[in-house]
Amino acid sequence: MSFRTFITQKLGVDKAIFFTLIGKMLQMSTAFFSVLFIAKFLSPNQQGYYYTFGSIVAIQVFFELGLTGIITQFVAHEASHLQISQLAINGDTVYQSRLASLLKICFKWYVIISIVLFIVLSIVGFLFFSFFNNNSADIQWRGPWLLLVFGTVVNFLTTPLVAIVEGLGYVKEIAKFRMVQQISQPIALWGGLWLGADLYVSGLDVACRSLIMLFLIVKSPIFQILKKIWSVNIKEIVSYRNEIFPYQWRIAVSWISGYFIFQLFNPVLFATEGPEIAGQMGMTMQALNALLALTLAWISTKVPKISGLIALKAYSNLDQLFGKTFKQVVGIGFVIVVFFVGSIIVVQDFNIRVFSIDIGNRFLPKIPLLLMSWSVFTMFPINCWAIYLRSHKKEPLMVNSVVMGLLCCMSTITLGNLFGLNGIVYSFAILRFVSLGWIYYVYRTKKVEWHQNKKEDRQ
Repeated sequence: MSFRTFITQKLGVDKAIFFTLIGKMLQMSTAFFSVLFIAKFLSPNQQGYYYTFGSIVAIQVFFELGLTGIITQFVAHEASHLQISQLAINGDTVYQSRLASLLKICFKWYVIISIVLFIVLSIVGFLFFSFFNNNSADIQWRGPWLLLVFGTVVNFLTTPLVAIVEGLGYVKEIAKFRMVQQISQPIALWGGLWLGADLYVSGLDVACRSLIMLFLIVKSPIFQILKKIWSVNIKEIVSYRNEIFPYQWRIAVSWISGYFIFQLFNPVLFATEGPEIAGQMGMTMQALNALLALTLAWISTKVPKISGLIALKAYSNLDQLFGKTFKQVVGIGFVIVVFFVGSIIVVQDFNIRVFSIDIGNRFLPKIPLLLMSWSVFTMFPINCWAIYLRSHKKEPLMVNSVVMGLLCCMSTITLGNLFGLNGIVYSFAILRFVSLGWIYYVYRTKKVEWHQNKKEDRQ
């Protein structure tokens, strides 16, 4: 077997995955050196502010309400019935009209909500960091926070555009654009830290990456296609109330629950144990999430194809594609997580300094590190099952998300106050194990139920 065959057949690396992986690998290498720059140029307390900033701005999920992921799936379903190119859009005018209505729904929704988001984020951040300053009055956070809010809103306006383009099938092109983003990211992040921008680098990073993506899409031939779709005479619409909202509110509940599952650690630790411990949690989660994002490139690039196969009711091809992709995601994810954890433990045990930086102590201690790594690893299979299920334009995971979100919220706040870091990580690891089994059960039962019903409908 040749090396190329091994890469393309066994590992499943097609062009879309290749460009996505290049972008993710650049993201990981950037994250690695960013860790070094943060440890070098930010104090442990500043590091805590840096990562807690990210957890606070994540409340944008309460405004986005899961619509971004839905956009890709809805667009892919409509586009699967059309032939779309830069020259023309061919196919049933009903699907053309529905596609155009989707584009306009997104535009109106995100413009209005982005204004509200800017106001709410500004107020929440000022209240939180003013109240829980932990005797860190010497840290200048107000200006950096406003810049980060601005960058977050720009990114908020860009994400639906990216989702639409991916739904149209231009996954490879978006992967290339993201690769360019990652190449440019160190200029703002590392350059800013080196020049003494301190916490301002958070906002600079987000704003620069968002504006670059927007520029690349507008200057590409894809933008001409979007303009053609926009100009389609709308006769048949996708009803937000009857089609999107019944699906969206379930996704929204799941996404909001996800905030309480993954983003509540830093604010709670910041408030109870101080910015230094919050910084350790933030740096650990940043590294683990980067590994998660890298591996999920195998499944995320398949969303338009999975959605298209479901729309065409080609279930045998669907399950063959998903099964192969699932094994690749979990297998590769296991290897890279084990490598990461082993590397950090070695650095900590032997007190290895990287470029004269005591990097080991900027991550969580050994046991919390192992528990959080296990917890994030469960997301490899869970995300695959969730994508498979939600590509049917249904949300069977809402109950799981709500229950787990509530349990994680209660355990993080309660046990975080009583037992600190250990209370948070032990309870979280147990809850992730429960969620893993529960979601697998939902995946198996719903897959049989939905596909059997479709077969009966055709008979």
